[in-house]
Amino acid sequence: MSRDVAVERHGAVLVVAIDRPSRRNAVNQSVALAVAAAMDTLDADPSLRVGIITGRGGCFCAGMDLIAFLDGERPEIEGRGFAGVTETPPRKPLIAAVEGFALAGGCELALACDLIVAAEDASFGLPEVTRGLVAGSGGLVRLPRRIPPAIALEYALTGERMDARTAHGWGLVNRLTAPGTALEGALSLAERIVKNGPRAVDMTKRIISESPAWPAADIWTLQAPLVESVLATNDAREGVLAFAEKREPRWSGT
Repeated sequence: MSRDVAVERHGAVLVVAIDRPSRRNAVNQSVALAVAAAMDTLDADPSLRVGIITGRGGCFCAGMDLIAFLDGERPEIEGRGFAGVTETPPRKPLIAAVEGFALAGGCELALACDLIVAAEDASFGLPEVTRGLVAGSGGLVRLPRRIPPAIALEYALTGERMDARTAHGWGLVNRLTAPGTALEGALSLAERIVKNGPRAVDMTKRIISESPAWPAADIWTLQAPLVESVLATNDAREGVLAFAEKREPRWSGT
C-alpha cells in the first residue's frame, strides 16, 4: 500500500482515502497501485460488502498528478485504468464521498463509483478541453449515462464546473451532506446497503451495470439465469423466512 492512500475497515465497509492534500489528492502511479489493491481486497474478502473512495484534506481528487506524469509516471494500471479503478470497478458496490472538488480524472474516478455522496459545497468538472486534452478515463462515456446527454455535452465541451446542488438536481449525486460530512453520509448509505443480502446486492449491481449492453430481444434470456442463481441460495430462503417470522434476516452469503 502507498503511504498516500489510507485504507480502513468500518465493519463490512472498506474506506479508501487518497491522502495527498499538498497535491490536492492528485493520482500518481503509487496511488493507482494502492487503490487497485484495495479494490482487490474489497472483492476478495467476503466480510467486506461495500467500498467507499474519498480524499482527505478537504478535497476529493484533482485528477492526474501532472508533475509525476512529466517525470514519466502513468497513473493507470493495465486492465484497471486511471487510479486503478476506472476501467474495472469492483464487483461490489462502490461509493464516492466527495468533499471540495472532483475535477478531471477526479471526476472520472467519482463517475466510476456506483453512487456519489457529496458535500453541498463540492463541485465536479471535466476541464480537459481547456488544456487541449480529452477526458479519456471514462468521463465522456459515463457522464451522459448519468445525466441528460445534452447537459453532459455542455459541461464536457466548456470545461465548466458543476456545483454539487446542480449535480444532485440532475441525479449525478445521490445524497448531499453538510460540508465536511460527505464520508459520514457515505458510511450511512453503505450501512443501509450492508443490511441486505450480499448475493442479491452484488447481482443487482451486475444486472444494472451490464443490462444496457444487452440486445433488447435477449434481455429476459440473459437475466433469467442470473436471477435464478440468487433465488437458489440459502440467503434467498432466509430472507423470505425472516419476513414471514417478522425478524431481521441472518445472512450467510451462501
